[in-house]
Amino acid sequence: MVSDLEKTEALLETRLPLPRVAVGKVRDIYGVGSDKLLIVTTDRLSAFDVVLPNPIPMKGKVLNQITLFWLEHFKDLLPQHLITSDVDAMGLPKEVLNRYRHELAGRSVLVKKAEPLAIECVVRGYITGSGWKDYLTTGAVCGHKLPSGMEQCQKFPEPIFTPSTKAKTGHDINIDFSEAIRIVGKDIAQQAKELSILLYKKGQEYAAKKGIIIADTKFEFGIHDGKLMLIDEILTPDSSRFWPADRYETGHDQPSFDKQIVRNYLETLGWNKRPPAPELPADIIEKTTAAYCEIYKRLSGKDVQNQK
Repeated sequence: MVSDLEKTEALLETRLPLPRVAVGKVRDIYGVGSDKLLIVTTDRLSAFDVVLPNPIPMKGKVLNQITLFWLEHFKDLLPQHLITSDVDAMGLPKEVLNRYRHELAGRSVLVKKAEPLAIECVVRGYITGSGWKDYLTTGAVCGHKLPSGMEQCQKFPEPIFTPSTKAKTGHDINIDFSEAIRIVGKDIAQQAKELSILLYKKGQEYAAKKGIIIADTKFEFGIHDGKLMLIDEILTPDSSRFWPADRYETGHDQPSFDKQIVRNYLETLGWNKRPPAPELPADIIEKTTAAYCEIYKRLSGKDVQNQK
């Protein structure tokens, strides 16, 4: 029997017979007609903006299913790009369905085509990661001046909006809100800020009931028919930091249900965070798969392996 990982690797190596629009760090995007996109979420993993050589089994299905879960949860808050996650309802050519149905099922969506904003919409509820490093150096995070004496992983009184650039190569760069306004315009930047904070608060409120802290996250928006639309992944282990609430304490890094497992391992290697990335050992791959599957089950109450 061919494993899920082997099937995913085969899909990565074979280009679908559709117009390919983009190849991201994790997602492959194809055109379907003039106004729709097929997004395939692979098992690739990026850390420090570098794609690692080892795929993480089940990861693509987890990311896709978590995003679908949140899209349903947020459906009444704002427009979103999802058309369907049912492979048979996507209107794909028969040769694509016949050959790639299994690989696409559970890890692909058909969406409305939008013009993505040129910024990443990051919301932080706790001081950790690059924000913690910036605070130690400057006393601020992306233009937000913070009180002295904060501890690592301490909760902010209110979530803060800390956008970044969207680099085509290399690392995204943290920016302040005035730079975000310069890039996308005042009205769009303000809408993106308000919606990002709203989504974060609503997501954190739900996750807290499941014993999960969402420390920070990244949203993406696009313009469709002149209006802002929610696109891409939502509150996934790739775009967010998930911490178990019952083990939370300030002053140090937290255990996590996300790719921080991989980041922490890579930090021990003295790697310069430039391609090529080092190979991951089997135990780190297994722990990461388990963490991704666990966060999905905690949030949705379902096992990702059972999703079609």
